[in-house]
Amino acid sequence: MVGRTFWRRISNGIAIQQLWSQLDSEARASYRLYSAEVDWTLLPHERRTRRVQRVASALFWAMVMKLSPARRVVLVIALLMACWPGLDFRFGDGSHLQIPNLAFFGEVMLFILLALELADRVTMKRDLEIAKEIQTWLMPAVPPQLTGVEMAFATRPANTVAGDYYDAFLRSNPPDSGSACAPLLMIVADVAGKSVPAALLMATLQASVRTLAAMCTTPLELVERLNSYCCEQNIGGKRFTTAFLAELNPLTRQLTYVNAGHNWPALRRTSGAIERLETGGLPLGLMRNARYECAQVSLAPGDLLVIFTDGLIEAENDKEEEFGELRMLTILNSRSDRKASEVLSELMSSADQFVGTAPQHDDITCLVMRLVPD
Repeated sequence: MVGRTFWRRISNGIAIQQLWSQLDSEARASYRLYSAEVDWTLLPHERRTRRVQRVASALFWAMVMKLSPARRVVLVIALLMACWPGLDFRFGDGSHLQIPNLAFFGEVMLFILLALELADRVTMKRDLEIAKEIQTWLMPAVPPQLTGVEMAFATRPANTVAGDYYDAFLRSNPPDSGSACAPLLMIVADVAGKSVPAALLMATLQASVRTLAAMCTTPLELVERLNSYCCEQNIGGKRFTTAFLAELNPLTRQLTYVNAGHNWPALRRTSGAIERLETGGLPLGLMRNARYECAQVSLAPGDLLVIFTDGLIEAENDKEEEFGELRMLTILNSRSDRKASEVLSELMSSADQFVGTAPQHDDITCLVMRLVPD
C-alpha cells in the first residue's frame, strides 16, 4: 500500500507508456539543445572511436558550461569523488595509509547540485507562469460582438510564453467616415523566435497596434507605421515579425487587408472555392523604407476566413511529417455550415491527433471568422 501510494505520488498516476513517451520527448529536446553546440563538420574525417570520443566530450562540455563557474567546480569534484574507489597504501615497516571510498560524499554533492538547479528552475518557472498570465491579458479572451459575424481564436505556445500574437477589436471610425458602425480590425502575427525574447517583442507589438489603430485611418497606413516601429526595435536586424492585418466593414462586407510576409490566410467561399490572401509586402522590421500594398475582397454570408501561423501547418509527428496545408484545407472544405468555433476546434484537435506524443516545436495560433448566412 505504501509503495503504491509512493509510486502514484511521483508519477502523478500517469501510465508507464505515457511516462516513457514523455521521457523520450524530453530526452530528444535536450539532445537537440546540446548537440547544437557540437561542430559536426569535423566528425566525418575522424575514425569511429575518435568520433565517439569527440561527440561525448562536446556534449559533456555543452552541459557543463551551462552551469555557473562555482557549480562547475562542484560538479567536477563530485564526479571525481563518486568514482573514487578508495586506496590502501602499505609500507615496508608494516604501516599502511588507507584513503576511504569517497563515492557516498560525491553522490551527496551531486544531489545538492541537483537541488540548486531545481531551485533555479522552479523560480524561473514561477516567473514564466506570471509572464504567461500577463501575456493572456494582452490578447482578447472572447471575440468582439458584431452583428452577422462569428469569430473564434486560439493560441498554444511551444514554451510557457509565446511569440505569436492575435487581436480583434472594433476600432473608432475615421473622422470622415460618417458611419455609425465601427469596423472590425483583426491581426495575427508571428515574432521570429520563441519563448521570452519573442514574447517581449510580442508585448510591444500589441501595445503599438492598439495605439496606432486609433491614429491611422487605413490598414495600409497602420502596417507602414508598425514596420517603422519594428525597424527601430530590431537592433542588429535579427528580429522580425510576419503579420496579417485586415479590417472588415460590416456594412459593405468589404475586407481590406495587408499581408506582411505572413502565411497566406485561406478564404473559403460558400461555393467551396478557396482563395489565398497574399497581397502585402515584407515582414515587419526588415526594411525601414519597405513598401506595402493592400487589397480588398468582398465577402458574402457563409464565407469563412482562417488566419494562422506556421506552427499549425508545420506541426510534426514522430516521423517528422508535417501537418501541412492540404490537411487544413480538407478540414475547411469538409462542411460549409459549421460555426467558426467548430471549425477552429476541429483544426486544433486534428493537429493534436496528427502530432500525437511528438513535442511541439513552434507556437500555434489560429483565428477563424465567418459571416453568418442571412
